[in-house]
Amino acid sequence: MKVLACTKPGELEYKEAVIPVLQKDQAIIKIKRVGICGTDLHAFEGTQPYFTYPRILGHELSGELVDAGNAVGFTEGENVTIIPYFNCGNCIACLRGKPNCCASMKVCGVHVDGGMAEYLSVPSTSLVHSAGLSTDELALVEPLAIGAHGVRRALVEEDEFVLVIGAGPIGLGTMEFARIAGGRVIALDINQQRLNYCREQLNVQHTVHASADVTNTLREITNGNIPTVVIDATGSLKAINNGFQYLAHGGRYVLIGLQKGDISFSHPEFHKREATVMSSRNATRQDFDLVINSIKAEKINPTAYITHRVGFDTVRDEFANWLNPETGVIKAMIEFNS
Repeated sequence: MKVLACTKPGELEYKEAVIPVLQKDQAIIKIKRVGICGTDLHAFEGTQPYFTYPRILGHELSGELVDAGNAVGFTEGENVTIIPYFNCGNCIACLRGKPNCCASMKVCGVHVDGGMAEYLSVPSTSLVHSAGLSTDELALVEPLAIGAHGVRRALVEEDEFVLVIGAGPIGLGTMEFARIAGGRVIALDINQQRLNYCREQLNVQHTVHASADVTNTLREITNGNIPTVVIDATGSLKAINNGFQYLAHGGRYVLIGLQKGDISFSHPEFHKREATVMSSRNATRQDFDLVINSIKAEKINPTAYITHRVGFDTVRDEFANWLNPETGVIKAMIEFNS
């Protein structure tokens, strides 16, 4: 079978590999779709934490289950997606119901090879039924679950202002689930085209360009206050550090975005707010279920995010272009021959 490996920063290479043979507690999927996310792009740039080369990228995926192994309730031939955070089941996090932050986490496409391959072997416990979703929709469940998990961490309440920093795919999904939770969403980004998309496609009422006087603009939007929930979905150190000043007294700051550096903020300013800062890593099956049910109920239309499509055979030639904001890419989707 053909695979596409990131051999070092800035370099992708097609290779031939052996089709995986079923192993104990594993299942085998024939890949149909792979979505490109920030993790893949950061790995290509050389800025992704927890990453080593060479690596086959790709964890937003859907495909046909060709060998179910011992997966209970699954049928060979059905379409599936996966929860791509392969956990140990034995560490303190797993035992306390937080497999998304397992101490021995193996993320598909980061710690272990991912979905840019014609076939992929995955733990049978990671399988997720299609529930009638299309292959495109299935491949977008995972990135939406990331946002849904961050919103759940934030405990968003009805009518409170939620500032989402970053209008990329993860940020857009975060905005959607903040809205579903009852929040009044404000989008902040450096890209006006993305902000326009928030207004026109997601009906986000309030958008703020990062070049503006952000704090005063937020006060105008919130009637003299500033947001009680701030969620970063950029992974930019500058954006993350700036986000502390946009947080109201008693507020919650959730970091979905990830970067390699050290966060820096004023302790007195943070302390006097009695603020809460927390990370949001990956997602759980509960979040996946919420996303699937929200798509089925037409509360969210994930396929609207797909701006670019490319066949698997031409990904190498197109990949670097998706780093350029001028291409207007929101979500690039790789299609495999059936």
